[in-house]
Amino acid sequence: MTTDDLTRIWEKTLQAVEPHINKPSFETWLKLTRPLGIEDGCIIIEAPNVFAKDWVESRYSPLLVSALRDLIKEDLDVKFVTRKNDLHQKQRLDYPQTNKEPEEATFQHLNPKYTFESFVVGEGNRLAHAASLAVAEAPAKAYNPLFIYGGVGLGKTHILQAIGHFVLQNSSGYQIVYVSSEKFTNELITAIQNNKTPAFREKYRNVDLLLIDDIQFLAGKESTQEEFFHTFNSLYEARKQIVISSDRPPKNIPTLEDRLRSRFEWGLITDIQAPDLETRIAILRKKATLEGWRLPDDVITYIAEQIDSNIRELEGALIRVIAYSSLTNQPITLDLTIDFLKDIIISQQEKRVSISLIQNTIAEYYHLSPEELRAKKRTKDVTLPRQLAMYLCRELTDSSLPKIGEEFGGRDHTTVIYACDKIREQMNKDPSFNRIVQDLILKLK
Repeated sequence: MTTDDLTRIWEKTLQAVEPHINKPSFETWLKLTRPLGIEDGCIIIEAPNVFAKDWVESRYSPLLVSALRDLIKEDLDVKFVTRKNDLHQKQRLDYPQTNKEPEEATFQHLNPKYTFESFVVGEGNRLAHAASLAVAEAPAKAYNPLFIYGGVGLGKTHILQAIGHFVLQNSSGYQIVYVSSEKFTNELITAIQNNKTPAFREKYRNVDLLLIDDIQFLAGKESTQEEFFHTFNSLYEARKQIVISSDRPPKNIPTLEDRLRSRFEWGLITDIQAPDLETRIAILRKKATLEGWRLPDDVITYIAEQIDSNIRELEGALIRVIAYSSLTNQPITLDLTIDFLKDIIISQQEKRVSISLIQNTIAEYYHLSPEELRAKKRTKDVTLPRQLAMYLCRELTDSSLPKIGEEFGGRDHTTVIYACDKIREQMNKDPSFNRIVQDLILKLK
């Protein structure tokens, strides 16, 4: 079989599966694949990178094999491989060139410490890191938009800015904007007040890479959502890269317009989870090394074991120990660390998870009031948050079923049982919802 024959067969295979895959997914994952040859009863298909290879294999392989066999009437399998390094290098360096100087072409405001080199990869952020690196190597070639979500202090801002640094280091005059959605909103308000809306649009709609942090801040802000919708469309149609972060996936951002929600789902959505013990130890070692500190292993392990909430608090505890050691001119030992951090550790250990705390946390997450969760009325927007709150009360407190029902508008204990069953069912069938529940549990603990 010739190369041309293989190419035609693969093109027809892709045409056969295209109706069964939504357009953004097809454009992102399958359009960049190409056949290389046949080996040991398998057609060898090249994907642009490791992340794309793993994604296509895990989600589309059975569909592709079925379509291929129907087409050629042979029992061929499909084997995916990744593009060779020289092609990766070609992609990475193939940035559009402009005549602008870098300082004129960027509005990035990037923290110099937030790079891929300083980002510690663990099980909880591996996919987000791989996707971000793929975007940085080849902006707008795949995963556009890239949507990264996760709890506070888990590294979303770090990884967004790492993309910006990587692109700047491998380009000349590449236009980049990094901005929080709050700053985007404030700039829009100022532009409207001063009749400078055209300049605002010029800034955001003529960039090559837009990095926008904490997009959930746009919830409920209709005018800002309208402006961002047109900014998104302008950049996407011009094949410019958009990277977005949030504390939750698009479908869980309340009062977000459906047209924005659907556009966020065009590309890749990936999450960052809380680091496990091994990753926390690695983060502390990396932080110590970058800052020129030398700490005993037992000190690092102790801090990592005791502070498991998020990276921000983890590094904060380390910095406090270093500062105390420096100010008191004492060597850093395990005894000193235990003594100095005892108030923080005891505070964490003694934190009690109560029904009231759960109600307040869920209400804040879903932009509701605690009173709405406790009310007797049944409205669609409140049902799921109330059921989730009941489930967490059952899992995280010693309260009885009747007591939980009483705290949610005097409901019967059977209502609490039903709510718990519904949440477990949703967690089992929806991985993203399951991660949200786990993040909330971590936050409450």
